[in-house]
Amino acid sequence: MTKLYNQVFLLFGFFLFISFFNSAMSQGIRGQVITNEGEPLPYASVYIRNLGDGVPTNEEGKYEFRLKKGVYDVLVQYLGYKSKVETVIITDESWKELNFELDPQIYTLGTVEVNAGAEDPALTIMRKAIAKAKYHRLQIQKYSMTVYLKGTGQLTDAPFFLKKTLEKEGLNLNESYTSESVSRITFTQPNKVEEKVISIRTNGDNQSTSPAPYIQTSFYQEKINDIISPLSRAAFQYYRFKYEGSFFDQDVLVSKIKVTPRSPGEQVFEGYIYIIEDLWAIHSLNLQTSYLGFQIQATQQYAPVAENVWMPLTHQYKFGGKIFGFEGDFKYLASTREYEIELNPDLEQVPEIIDEKVQEVPAEAADFKKSVSALEQLSTEEPMTRKEYRKLLNEYEKESLKERENSDVVVESYYEVDSMAKKYNQAYWDSIRPVPLTEKEIEGYSRDDSLATIEAAKVSEVDSVAKKARRKLKPLDFMNGGSYSFGKGVSIGFNQNWTKMSFNTVEGWKVGMGLYYRKSQSIKQADSVTVLRKSFNIEPELRYGFSSNRFYGKVDFRWSNTLPLSGTTFGFRGGRYIYQFNAEEPINEQVNAFYSLLFRQNYMKLFEQDFAGTYWAHRVNYGFTYRATLTYANRRQLFNASDYSFYNKPEREYTPNQPENVETTDNSFVNHESLKLVASIEWRPGIRYGIRNGRKYALTDRSPLVEFTYRKAFGNVFGRDGNASDFDHVSMSFKHDYNFGVSGKLDFNVTAGTFLNNNQVFFPDFQHFGGNRTVFSNFGPASNYRFMDYYKYSTNSSYFSGIVHYQFRKFLLTQLPMLRFSGVRENIFFNYLKTENSPHYWEIGYSLDNLFRIFRVEFGAGFENGNYLRGGARFGVATFIQVN
Repeated sequence: MTKLYNQVFLLFGFFLFISFFNSAMSQGIRGQVITNEGEPLPYASVYIRNLGDGVPTNEEGKYEFRLKKGVYDVLVQYLGYKSKVETVIITDESWKELNFELDPQIYTLGTVEVNAGAEDPALTIMRKAIAKAKYHRLQIQKYSMTVYLKGTGQLTDAPFFLKKTLEKEGLNLNESYTSESVSRITFTQPNKVEEKVISIRTNGDNQSTSPAPYIQTSFYQEKINDIISPLSRAAFQYYRFKYEGSFFDQDVLVSKIKVTPRSPGEQVFEGYIYIIEDLWAIHSLNLQTSYLGFQIQATQQYAPVAENVWMPLTHQYKFGGKIFGFEGDFKYLASTREYEIELNPDLEQVPEIIDEKVQEVPAEAADFKKSVSALEQLSTEEPMTRKEYRKLLNEYEKESLKERENSDVVVESYYEVDSMAKKYNQAYWDSIRPVPLTEKEIEGYSRDDSLATIEAAKVSEVDSVAKKARRKLKPLDFMNGGSYSFGKGVSIGFNQNWTKMSFNTVEGWKVGMGLYYRKSQSIKQADSVTVLRKSFNIEPELRYGFSSNRFYGKVDFRWSNTLPLSGTTFGFRGGRYIYQFNAEEPINEQVNAFYSLLFRQNYMKLFEQDFAGTYWAHRVNYGFTYRATLTYANRRQLFNASDYSFYNKPEREYTPNQPENVETTDNSFVNHESLKLVASIEWRPGIRYGIRNGRKYALTDRSPLVEFTYRKAFGNVFGRDGNASDFDHVSMSFKHDYNFGVSGKLDFNVTAGTFLNNNQVFFPDFQHFGGNRTVFSNFGPASNYRFMDYYKYSTNSSYFSGIVHYQFRKFLLTQLPMLRFSGVRENIFFNYLKTENSPHYWEIGYSLDNLFRIFRVEFGAGFENGNYLRGGARFGVATFIQVN
C-alpha cells in the first residue's frame, strides 16, 4: 500500500511540476517569418541577442520562444535575405505576436581588397579561411549546449506489389513520420562527446534518436563523412571558388563564396559558403552533395556565442532518393541553444593572417621555428603568412596530443538516456519544443498515438515478455534456427541449417545440422564499466551423404574469457568429418551444387579425416594476437559416389575428386596420418582506439594487418616412412585498404611463403590459393583470384601471391557526371601468382561497382606466361558492403 501511495504521489508531483512550468513560462514571443512577397521562410533563425539563445522557425516559417518579463533584442536571419532586429518588451503573462518580413540580401561587389587585380577575391578569402580552419576547431576547449532534434520522413513511392502489404503494416505513402529529442551535449577537446538524452518522442519504433552525429558535423574538419570540406587543406584540388559579393550582418562583413566541384559527382560539395572578413570564420553555408545516388543538402546558420566565436545555431539536413522501387525524403532539424563556452587559453592571441600569394609580406612577419615550442610561438601577435600559421597550428596540435595520457585514443563518447526521457506527456513537449509542429506532423502523432493505444489494449507488456520467455519448439526451428533459454545464462539451440542442404559428387545429396549448448556469464570489473564475459560452448555438427551412405560428425568444446580489448579462447575438437582441400573453402556448397546439377561441373574437391586437437588464442589487444593449434588426423582419400545431374549430355563428364596440379603425384592423395602444429601472430601497427561509455574499442581502418604463420608436421613421431606428414612451412601476409581522399581506394592482399623442408607433404597441407571458376565473385575486393583454377597452382615449395584492387572516383564511364551522381564506381584489379614450379600466372580486369546500389560486374582475363588462358564476366555484391 505504501509503495502504491508513493507512486501516486510522485505522479501527482510530476504533473504539478508540468503545470507550474507552463504557468510560469506561458509568455514570450511567437509569430511568422516571411519574405516581402508573403512566402514563409522555413528554418529561419530567431536569435535573442541578450540571451545568446535562439530557435529556428518550422516549415511554415512559424516560431515560438518563451521569455520572462523584460526587454529583448530579437535578431532574425535567413540565408539570402537581410537580417532584421527588433526590440520587444514582455510585460505580462501573455504571448506577444512578432512577425518578420525579410527583404532579399543585396550583395556589394568590390568590398574585398586584394592587391592582385586579376585574381578572383574568393581565392584569397578561402586561402585565409582554410589557414584558420584548424584554429576555429581548436579555439574552444570545451562547450556544452542543449540540442533539439526533429527528424521527419515520408515514403513517397514503393513497388506496386508491396503497397498493400505496407498499408496493412500501417505504413502509408506520403504520410509524415516524426521523431523528436532534447539532449544536453558536452564536447571536450580533442574529440570527447558526452550526451544525456533528456526526452524522446516518436511516432515510429525508433526510440534512440541522437543528435550527436548531426551537430558534430564541423565544416572546419578535413572531411565530413569522407566528403572533402571546402575548408580542407586539399580544397583547391577539388573545388573552384567564386566571389559573389559581400554584405554587413551584425557589424561584420560577410563574403558570399560559390563552391563548385572541379569534377561534379559524389563525395564533393557544391553550393555556397559565407565567410566573415578578418575573422575568416563561417557565417553560414548551404551545400549539397550525393551518396550512392541519394541527394543530401546541408544548411547551417551560425551566431556569435562569445567574443570572436561563431557557432551553429541551426542545422538542416535533407535526404532524398530512390532504391529498389522505394522512394522517400527525410529532413532533420537540429536547433542548438544554451551554449556554455570554455575557450582555449593557448589560442587567445590571433595574429594577422597574410596571403603571401597576393599580399606583400611585411618585414616583421614571423616564421614558424621548429626549435621553439608551438605554444610559445602562439603567444606572440606578430603577423604570419597563412602557410607558416598552418604549420604552427599543426605542430601545436601534435604537441597537445602527445601530452595526453591515452595518445592512442582518438575518439571518446558517452551516451545516457534519462529515466524519464520516454515518459513526458504532450504538455511537456508543447512547453519545450522550440519549433512548432506542422499540421502534417500533428496528424502523424495523432494517428500513431491511436494505433499505440489499440496495440496496448491487445496485449500488455508483461504478457508480451512472458510470452517470449515461454518460447516453445516450433516445427522448423531445426532448419530456421532457434534459441531456448533455461535461465542463469544457459541456452541451447539450432543454427540456421538450410545452407547445409546441398549436392556434391562425393556424397550425392547431403543434409547437415548444427546445434549448440551455451553457458555464459558477465562479471562487472572493479571500474564498474568493464565487463568480463565468460562462456562455455559445445557445438556439434552432423552431416549425411545419401550416395556415399556416410555419416559424419564433429564436436567443438570451447571456453572463452573476453574483455573489451583482450581475451583468451581455448578448446578441444574432434570427430570424423569431410573437408575441402583448401581450408579457406574457395567454393560455396550451394554454388558447387548449382554448377554440378545444372552444368555438370564439380569444382569442390573433398577429403575425409578422423581428428582430435586442441587450440588456444590470446588477444593481447587489437594490435597483437597470437594463436596455436595442435591436431592429430588420420586422413583418407575420397572418390565420386554420384553421377547425378540435370545436365546429361555425353560430351561432359564429372572430373575425379583428385584435383589436377602441377606438383602432385598419385602419392600426394593416399591415406596418411598427420600431427601438425600451427602457430601464428597477427599484428596491426599503429592501431587506434575509441572509448564508448568508458569501454575501449579498436579502430582498424588505418591499421594494416600483418600475419606471420609457422606450420610444423611431426612426421618422425609415427616412425612410418612415407605415410605421415613431415614438413616446415612459414608464411607472411600483408593486407590493407587505403583511401586516397575522394580520388580512389586501394585494397591489396600480399602473401609470401616457403616450405623450409618438404620431406613429405600431402595435398591437404599444400599451400592453396583462392581460385574461382564460376561466374560469381567472392565478397571482398582483394579476397581471391577471379579466373584461376582452384588447385592447379597449389604448391609445397616457395610462392608469392598478390591481389590488388583499385576503385576510381572518375575513370572512363564515370567521366559522365550522370553516372557519378548515380553512385556507380569503376574499378580495376591486377592479381599475380608465382610458385617455384608453376608458370607466371596473372590476371587483369575492370569492373562496374555499386550498380543499382548493391551489385558489381567484373570483366577480365587470366594469363600464363603472357599467354591468354581464360576470361569472362563475374558477378558479385558491391565492394562497399562488408561481409564477415
